[in-house]
Amino acid sequence: MTELDSSIPRFHLAMPVDDLTAARHFYGEVLGLEQGRGADTWVDWNLHGHQFVTHLAPTRAQHVHNPVDGHDVPVPHFGLILAIPAFQELAERLRAVDTKFVIEPYVRFAGEPGEQWTMFLLDPAGNALEFKAFADDSQVFAT
Repeated sequence: MTELDSSIPRFHLAMPVDDLTAARHFYGEVLGLEQGRGADTWVDWNLHGHQFVTHLAPTRAQHVHNPVDGHDVPVPHFGLILAIPAFQELAERLRAVDTKFVIEPYVRFAGEPGEQWTMFLLDPAGNALEFKAFADDSQVFAT
């Protein structure tokens, strides 16, 4: 089964960026996403079967941070829940290009409900991204 055949609904998310050239480099080359349609002011990306769109928007709102597990988590943020091998592969890919992490890859809530690998980084426009992985998918919504 492919991502497009999944019974899980796919999301569509549009995010503001202040430089489409930088967005094309980051999302296309650094993260390795397939580029879809686009125009002078926007680009579609295949984010593991989800439709992610970068829209040119030169003005930005301030970011907020909330404390989670001893770290300042940027809000808003978005990302994907990956399998652990894919998470580790992405972390290495990001390290190989000297990515400055907001929160370095680590295990959050170790030994507790919801234990997960997580990492946070910013795209060139300052959008916060979180990628995470669970050893046990039943823990995604654990309390």
